[in-house]
Amino acid sequence: MEKLHHKRDADELFKEFKETSITEFFRKNRAHLGYSGKLRSLTTVIHEIVTNSLDACEEAGILPEIYVEINSLGNEHYRVFASDNGPGIPIRHISDVFGKMLAGTKFHRNIQLRGQQGIGVAGVTMFSQITTGKPIKIRTSTGNGKVYEVKLMIDIAKNRADIISKNEYEQYWRGTEIEVELKNVKFNLSDKGPFEYIRRTAIANPHARITFVDPEGRKTVFERSSDKIPKPPIAIKPHPKGIEVDDLLQMAKASNARKVSSFLTSTFARMSNAKVKEIQEYVSFDLNKNPRRLTWSECEEIVNAIRNIKFLAPSTEGLEPIGEKQIRSAVLNILDPEFESVLTRPPRVHSGGTPFIIEAAIAYGGHAGRNSKEGVRAEVMRFANRAPLLFDAGGCAITKAINSIDWKRYGLKDIENSPITIFVNIVSTYVPYTSAGKQSIAEEKEILKEIRMALMDLGRKFQVYHSRKRRAMEREAKRQILMKYSTELAAGLAKLTGEDENKILRDLQELIEEKIRTGVILEEGEKEGEIEMEVIPEETEGEEELELEEVV
Repeated sequence: MEKLHHKRDADELFKEFKETSITEFFRKNRAHLGYSGKLRSLTTVIHEIVTNSLDACEEAGILPEIYVEINSLGNEHYRVFASDNGPGIPIRHISDVFGKMLAGTKFHRNIQLRGQQGIGVAGVTMFSQITTGKPIKIRTSTGNGKVYEVKLMIDIAKNRADIISKNEYEQYWRGTEIEVELKNVKFNLSDKGPFEYIRRTAIANPHARITFVDPEGRKTVFERSSDKIPKPPIAIKPHPKGIEVDDLLQMAKASNARKVSSFLTSTFARMSNAKVKEIQEYVSFDLNKNPRRLTWSECEEIVNAIRNIKFLAPSTEGLEPIGEKQIRSAVLNILDPEFESVLTRPPRVHSGGTPFIIEAAIAYGGHAGRNSKEGVRAEVMRFANRAPLLFDAGGCAITKAINSIDWKRYGLKDIENSPITIFVNIVSTYVPYTSAGKQSIAEEKEILKEIRMALMDLGRKFQVYHSRKRRAMEREAKRQILMKYSTELAAGLAKLTGEDENKILRDLQELIEEKIRTGVILEEGEKEGEIEMEVIPEETEGEEELELEEVV
């Protein structure tokens, strides 16, 4: 006889129901933050620390000086020490920066920064804590003569910092130092490791000087190739075309405006009084009402009205690209290629109303490409707001755009096995990442199109270079063949004519050099970017025959 199962009532079922903190969620699901493998976890730690330093320095108008050192403490056990010359962190904010998830200066602002979610370095504290049980150490000063040294952990249940110790002393210094221990991580020199992350960061941030010391004690200094400090990012108003109903409702409830009309004009970009009048024609209620009393259905009416109205494209004043000159300088400094080309696409809009800019570059030859067991292979460098994206390449819009292009049309018959580096950076106040790990960009239609346009333009420029290089090689091969036989020809002619063999050889070689030089070079005034389809004649006729006869 089967045993009867005890039936549980609703009260019993819900005895286990309890609230979970955001920190507890990420502790159990740390892969969402990029802590999903031994190498990737270490690289993620370096990423979070370095991006914090770069963002802080740029917002403060400081040329970054960043130092990163990784020491081995045992098997899969490392200590990371990092320092910067940034503005420092006020003592009252240290707990929130390093010990609280979803707290920061970035998430709530529509501004171009590397970090966006407000997790960042607090995730480093959590990862260190759950793999070693040790606190993170912070030393910081804003340059006011007071230095603070703090050790802290995260109270997982309450999502707040647990201060282990705090010391204060006097010293005139400005910046931040971080020391953290990690276990179950791995260091190597692969294209997914910390060194490669730093190298790519240096390329995308030519204004930064970054020193990196690996566990073997090898020190690499990436000197800055530009003294131009990027303009501090500017927070811009959201564009109405990108707003959702719930977003509008929450913004309205938090507004201090007295009327919906003034709320709209003060909150959104490109929202003029004339546009408000157009919206009024679409909605069933008076826009003079208090925005804090708006209902869901009324917000939905406003959003539907906005979709039927044309607005100017969002302003790009809040976007600060790296710049073609700076990218070229960094590429030449680090890759030393035989060919490079850089371009910046005009500003565009994605996700209905978010402005973005695509910067792209191609480098060929020199140190371009990546070394592998099979030789030099093609290298793709993906960036978002100057921050390298090393992982999750398969699901990234940049990868999809690159793979969608027929590179054979541009002279790259086997791009996978070519010494080429492709650089793509997306600049935006909101980068549509596919996850909180911030390593892959969503395949937004507008973004894909702009990346493709940029790469095809660069491909055409490479095609011009490749065509000229190929013809130059053909000219050189022809020259060498003619030079090889000129000695035999000179000897034969000397016997037939009785002339001096050396003089005949010299005249023949001068003629060959002249004909090679003038017969196939580009005509003056030919525009760069055009592919010349000149055909080298197989035989010489007319005037050229007379000149050869003259030599004899």
